Amino acid sequence: MPNRLPSLSGYGVTWSANKRVAIVALVITALLALAATAAWFTGRGEHHDNSNTPSQASSSSPTEAAPKPSAGSGSVPKPPQIAEPVAFAKAAAAMLWSYDTRDTSRDQQLAGMRAWMTKETKYNDWASVSGQVPDPLLWSRMADQDQHASATVTEGHYPGAFKQALAEDPSAITEAYIYVVTVNGKQQIEWKKGGGGGAEDRAVTLAVQCRPNHDCALAAIAPSVTQ
Repeated sequence: MPNRLPSLSGYGVTWSANKRVAIVALVITALLALAATAAWFTGRGEHHDNSNTPSQASSSSPTEAAPKPSAGSGSVPKPPQIAEPVAFAKAAAAMLWSYDTRDTSRDQQLAGMRAWMTKETKYNDWASVSGQVPDPLLWSRMADQDQHASATVTEGHYPGAFKQALAEDPSAITEAYIYVVTVNGKQQIEWKKGGGGGAEDRAVTLAVQCRPNHDCALAAIAPSVTQ
């Protein structure tokens, strides 16, 4: 059996202490009642590079985290022009759970994922997203086996704590227009050796930015799923 990647949404997911503080200060501060979501972001600051964990360092270096535009995006789909948070989060989850090493290099995977990110750097936690991609050696081994995965999304919703906080203070969202969305679905993985494959249930909680009159963009992946 090849070295298989269970899920691009479950590989190397850690948020640096610095970035969590920045996101909390800029996104969650006004949502004081959102205790569950705030816990995800506690302890971060704006300069996350100096506090990367070993798992982050092994999965992506600064150069790998910013792939050259010329790399292309391979099979990674372009971000859809969607202005509704849940619909966008569902599309983003499907993208994160899908990959194809047969026609997409690791750099292309990173470049394709980067295109989904918000361009507002103070809300952009690229480390939480790029950390989903395996290190070059593992990606190479997966490619040797023609490993690829597809995804089916079953549903997406706002976690209860987020809905409660938003109901208590609807204007709080207008600081950054960051929405917390949990998505559930299934991932189908296949590889050539022995005709291997299998399907597994998946769930992920995403932070997406959807400013009025603008398409949504991905801001971050939460380190744990909140329903």
